[in-house]
Amino acid sequence: MDTRYSTGKEPFKRMTTEELRKEFLIQDIFTPNDVSGVYSHIDRIVTLGALPADREVNLEKNISAMKDFGVNYFLERRELGIINIGETGVVEADGIKYELKHYDALYLPMGTKSVILSSADAVRSAKFYMNSTPAHRAFPAKLITYNDAKHLHMGSAEESNERTINQYIHPDVLETCQLSMGLTHLEPGSVWNTMPAHTHERRMEVYFYFDIPENQAVFHFMGEPEQTRHIIVHNDEAVLNPSWSIHSGCGTKNYTFIWSMAGENRTYTDQDQIRTQDLR
Repeated sequence: MDTRYSTGKEPFKRMTTEELRKEFLIQDIFTPNDVSGVYSHIDRIVTLGALPADREVNLEKNISAMKDFGVNYFLERRELGIINIGETGVVEADGIKYELKHYDALYLPMGTKSVILSSADAVRSAKFYMNSTPAHRAFPAKLITYNDAKHLHMGSAEESNERTINQYIHPDVLETCQLSMGLTHLEPGSVWNTMPAHTHERRMEVYFYFDIPENQAVFHFMGEPEQTRHIIVHNDEAVLNPSWSIHSGCGTKNYTFIWSMAGENRTYTDQDQIRTQDLR
């Protein structure tokens, strides 16, 4: 379990490319038959990835940092969101099995003691991208298929941002303590996400980028609106974004990304909009 400490606005302005990447970029998310984890002090969010190739992966046994959380099991005081970006997989939570096909999601509440992840086919692996946030009560576990998600078609080809926002773990779909997750797919010829930019003071966000060809990249922009910086992101990499930071990306080709939010405010439309002409 890698740990990242929160960086404030002033130090951020002076950080080098290497420092920015070390603090905010998450790489090597998927390792065959293992679980990766990054714990961020920004709203205590944990970003995880699991790739059960030829055998199942036990979330508890594969995370060796239980003592660092001061709990008996990982979700004792946390909730968890899972989105499968690979082939069909199975999540067994406290003995109940959920089948997650490509682009399906699962919400698991605080108090879930056992989480076992596997692929339906050893040759065609599932890829489980996950985020976990602190929780104060248990809501019902829920499988959210791609069809069950709320789909919002937005943007235009003229502005290079025609996209579909798929809301899975979201107040309009189900109740959680603070975690929100969704998936945005950009249409061919569209490369911009979240532009015009915005911030939301009472919640942070993690952007996980995938479906990026090997010879392509996404330029992820972050920082205060008048002090922007960028991090170059490749396939299956994520960026931590503090609440005071914009979060926007532009790719050399269209791509897909998962957005995950943590914080006290779950009102999706509560944003501080930034005029594009005011960005620096």
